[in-house]
Amino acid sequence: MSSLTEQTCVPCRGGVPTLPDDEIDTLMPEVPGWTLTDTIGVKQLERSFTFRNFRQALAFTNRVGQLAEEEGHHPAILTEWGNVTVTVWTHAIGGLHQNDFILAAKINELG
Repeated sequence: MSSLTEQTCVPCRGGVPTLPDDEIDTLMPEVPGWTLTDTIGVKQLERSFTFRNFRQALAFTNRVGQLAEEEGHHPAILTEWGNVTVTVWTHAIGGLHQNDFILAAKINELG
């Protein structure tokens, strides 16, 4: 498999299965700093990024937003003073898809 950051998210409209646990385990090392969470039975990737102030956190949020638009895959983003928490999952399938790992790897490059 090539580097995740060299891949592009593909449209996911549902109807495909979520990633099995063994594939998630294989992909997790490709996205350092991200944790696997489970919110009401939906597996998600989450990471918090720390900044010196709100302005830097907001600038990072805007870079993530621009990337999300380019990739056509949109995470949940919580921006606070000095902190941005990004949560990624594929809404259409209610869990994780390879797109989520691609986006997480690209977000890591922004931080």
